[in-house]
Amino acid sequence: MKTQIVVDKANRRIICTAFAKGKTHDFRLFKESKTRIRPEIVSMTDTGYLGMAKLHANCVLPKKRSRKKTLTKDEKAANRAISSARAPNENVIGSIKRFRIIADKYRNRRRRFGLRFNLIAGIYNYELL
Repeated sequence: MKTQIVVDKANRRIICTAFAKGKTHDFRLFKESKTRIRPEIVSMTDTGYLGMAKLHANCVLPKKRSRKKTLTKDEKAANRAISSARAPNENVIGSIKRFRIIADKYRNRRRRFGLRFNLIAGIYNYELL
């Protein structure tokens, strides 16, 4: 199962979740989930969302290296800054993994995965209070 989590950086709360089968690409899951982000909000994603700049103008994506061309020092520094700014999001994902729903193989009914994950996200948000 593939899970998409939208996290508020200010208070580290989970705002939105979306789910798909495991082979679904990250950007395709974003498009199919119909998650809309207001234009003034800065969206920080990983390289799985490369086409997001066309849908959301205020999107910060790391630069990927090609096979023939390596990244310059400035591009590497920019990628490092982006990844350090995304660290709170990754910490939220790590906290959710403590519940073992996305850390291990999910062996229950798929149709209940979304319900169970949303309950865990609610518990996580409640712990922040």
